[in-house]
Amino acid sequence: MQERGNSMKTDYKTISVALKDGVAVLTMDNPPVNQLSDHFVRELATAITEAFGDDDVKALVLTGTGKNFIAGADITQIKDVKTKEQILPMVRENNRFMSGIESGPKPVIAAINGNCLGGGLELAMACHYRVAVKGVNLGQPEVQIGLIPGAGGTQRLPRLVGLRYGLEMITIGKPIKAEIAFQRGLVDEVVDTKKLEVAALTAAGRFVSGQLNTQLRATRNRNDRISSAAEKKSLIDFTRAMMAGQAKGYIAPFKAVEALERGLGYDFDADLEIETDLFGDCVVSDVAKNLIGIFFNTRAAGRLPRIEGIKPAPVKKVGMLGGGVMGSGIVSVLLKNGFEAVLWEINDQALEKAVAAVRKTFDFPIKKKKMTADQLESMLKKQLTTTTLLEKMKDVDLVIEAVLEDMQVKQDIWKKLEGICRPDAVFATNTSALPITELASVLDDPGRMLGLHFFNPAHRMQLLEVICAQKTSDATLGTSVGFARAIKKIPIVVNDGPGFYVSRQLGGLLGGAIFLTADGVDGAAIEKAMVNFGMPMGPATLSDLTGIDINYHVNKTFEKRLGKRYKVHPLTELIYQTGCYGRKTGSGYFDYSGDKPVPNPKVEAVIQQYLKDNGVAPKEMSEQQIIDVMLALAINEAALMMEEGICDRPQDMDLAMIYGTGFPPYRGGILRYADKWGLKNVYEKLVEFEKQYGLRFKPANLIK
Repeated sequence: MQERGNSMKTDYKTISVALKDGVAVLTMDNPPVNQLSDHFVRELATAITEAFGDDDVKALVLTGTGKNFIAGADITQIKDVKTKEQILPMVRENNRFMSGIESGPKPVIAAINGNCLGGGLELAMACHYRVAVKGVNLGQPEVQIGLIPGAGGTQRLPRLVGLRYGLEMITIGKPIKAEIAFQRGLVDEVVDTKKLEVAALTAAGRFVSGQLNTQLRATRNRNDRISSAAEKKSLIDFTRAMMAGQAKGYIAPFKAVEALERGLGYDFDADLEIETDLFGDCVVSDVAKNLIGIFFNTRAAGRLPRIEGIKPAPVKKVGMLGGGVMGSGIVSVLLKNGFEAVLWEINDQALEKAVAAVRKTFDFPIKKKKMTADQLESMLKKQLTTTTLLEKMKDVDLVIEAVLEDMQVKQDIWKKLEGICRPDAVFATNTSALPITELASVLDDPGRMLGLHFFNPAHRMQLLEVICAQKTSDATLGTSVGFARAIKKIPIVVNDGPGFYVSRQLGGLLGGAIFLTADGVDGAAIEKAMVNFGMPMGPATLSDLTGIDINYHVNKTFEKRLGKRYKVHPLTELIYQTGCYGRKTGSGYFDYSGDKPVPNPKVEAVIQQYLKDNGVAPKEMSEQQIIDVMLALAINEAALMMEEGICDRPQDMDLAMIYGTGFPPYRGGILRYADKWGLKNVYEKLVEFEKQYGLRFKPANLIK
């Protein structure tokens, strides 16, 4: 190894410089994930300019540290941008930086050691050669936060991988592994970690010796993968048709397609300008603001002032009581994340059934070749213990209970466990209906108990509702939030109350449907309006899926515990009395006996009779009017829960609806929607609806 050239500056905060046989190796280190923040980009630009100007340097290698090459741009810099005029100069400056590498006087090799995403991939594509470590991720995920690549990604990526793969990677935003990237031409070599630097230095040597040429290797000069006009048109038309249904409500995928459609010509700088302009449109859109807000709020979920500075107790071994649908799903989550699980059931037969259900949750990863059947068996053998004896819970760090929804049954089990488990073990119930404060009242130390409400299917749903009972201690809460993060769930902390937060808020969002139906609005129109709004399904379809009887009993609980505002609607009573409870009974609002669901004549007849008895004529309503009723009730419900102290963090409440119920992310959440609508307008609508539909719509004091 030679001494460094005298003229090169080496005292950077985020970059270390080493000169190896005439090659300047620039190692980028900007914790936590090597993101392209302002100070880092400035230092990188200076270091590259210095290397370009140093006679001792013949080539450059760029590489990262830890698990990241560069994991993307720093989006804090754009989250508060209000106008296009604000952002465009920054984007153009960035493009000059990238183009300066690509058209610079010396070869630059990207040694991709880890995640190479967003702006990181754009930087790598501006280099003249790319070597990647096996198994690392490369991708352009910008679309997931409402943006398109803004540093040449829409123009460089298709030039390397062709239009088909370029469209796919940019409009879907899913990363690909290095091996696939090599097959597609995105990287030039794939090597083991230990061989990365040698491979990069060897590639640099090939440029220095004249074997490889920077002009020919510059991505901007590559036109061999660009489609013919006819092929381009058919691919773009096909992508747009696919996105029409899948990306409804989003802007970025369509802007990305436009960037590829109008770009990919022979004047690269003009193509970059098209991308810059379209990127600007995305940055200032409500959709991007909402999605970026969700991104930051997701990272901050569970970080409450109450538990700041509390170190979560380590959780390694978890007891699971009950192996039904929820229990088996939770065990699957525990195993997948490396925990030891002790699964308890009432008898051997129930245990057998539970273990079969746990196995079933791994069918999909095995089918997708993410794991093998042998790996599953080995995991079950090493990490899972099954038992019918509660005594086996004596050394667990946490117990999660998902047994029969019966207060007495649950309290009996917890009382026994208090005598068996260590005093520092956390007790958590997965109940969705029973008051946790009352459940905990049988314990000598009620502070050790809280609710961990998983959502079905537990192994897929990202949300975890963490419910504090009246006496839940800060230590119990801190440990539980830490555990939620360890099993890769998004913890939303709420206080105990009927339905906690999510069930009650969902009831508020879909509860307007019965008032509209009783007012003569056609059920099909309500379903269509909510699906077009962005919900995964309409209120009737969801009711049939969860069970009309279950929803009825939940509503009865609300009526009993929350007072006359929540009185069950007389039409709800009549529909419940039909005995048609949804999919599980073969019919509910819909009849499921044929090839596809059709309206159930039995329920239809009950509705028509109700309208006739009450002298209600059929009523036409626009989609927006339907949505106004549904959303006004939902916003009011959120305000009522804030007043009651169930939750006081609007950003968490919105996250819970997005991750727990499929509320459309591009709308930002129920309270974000309220901000956009304007609270004064919401209030006026509620006053109008209270006159029309009664007490249920009376505006909350908080809104008033």
